[in-house]
Amino acid sequence: MSHEAHAAHETRPQSVTTDDESPDSPNLDFAGTTPYEDYVQADVLTHLQHLRSDDPGEMVFLVTTQVMELWFTVIVHEWETAARALGEDDVPVAIAALKRSVRELEALNHSWKPLGQLTPAQFNSYRGALGEGSGFQSAMYRRMEFLLGEKSASMLVPHRGAPRVHAELEKALQEPSLYDEVLRLLARRGHPVPAAVLERDISRKYEPSPEVEAVWTALYAGDEGDELARLGEALTDVGELVWRWRNDHLVATRRAMGSKTGTGGSAGVAWLEKRATKNVFPELWTARSHV
Repeated sequence: MSHEAHAAHETRPQSVTTDDESPDSPNLDFAGTTPYEDYVQADVLTHLQHLRSDDPGEMVFLVTTQVMELWFTVIVHEWETAARALGEDDVPVAIAALKRSVRELEALNHSWKPLGQLTPAQFNSYRGALGEGSGFQSAMYRRMEFLLGEKSASMLVPHRGAPRVHAELEKALQEPSLYDEVLRLLARRGHPVPAAVLERDISRKYEPSPEVEAVWTALYAGDEGDELARLGEALTDVGELVWRWRNDHLVATRRAMGSKTGTGGSAGVAWLEKRATKNVFPELWTARSHV
């Protein structure tokens, strides 16, 4: 063999053989990273865990929290899709996005399972690693809350040091919430949503309206197959699971730390108890008493 041929032989990629040479064997020979890795970025995801304690329980706490952030991201995408569709009078697309988000909220709520049984001693073993960190600082969760109409300009303050995140939250604060788009749709369809509701400052928290309650009462007293009644039920499914999320958070926190001050200086259980008593899309719940 000549020197040139030997060199070519040495540099030629070696084919990969498998024990199973049947025609339906998967392709295992890729020039670079696998197409799966290129799409999913699994190597990035599985190397994002930088533990700050020696406690073996910290890993499940950190990974579970990161998984929650990914579900927040998906749900924000669904609700933004629904809001845009409602703005374009495309109720079927909006309902489809809301129904997908219900399945995603169920998965998100199940994320509490690995954390829900923590004893105070188990949580305290790595709680110090959190420092000032707290869930209420989550920017993506804040975007979820804003889409639900739970707006507060003060919640942008923790993100002043992250310009891109702050800008995204500022934009979400100033845009109509999912429920704002619902109410605008109801008005365009001829329902008597008051001007005071439609023209309110949408950067502020939504407050329930007796007139909006009357609109939902009329819709629910009519044809259950009506498109807007079905929209109301899709929103109610979302609202129920948001309520369950808040309550599961409350219970997990009670088990892990009792009534102690929360991480990040929050009131802990007391703050969560206050949140757990409130429903999103409030008139959808109160209207049921009048049907």
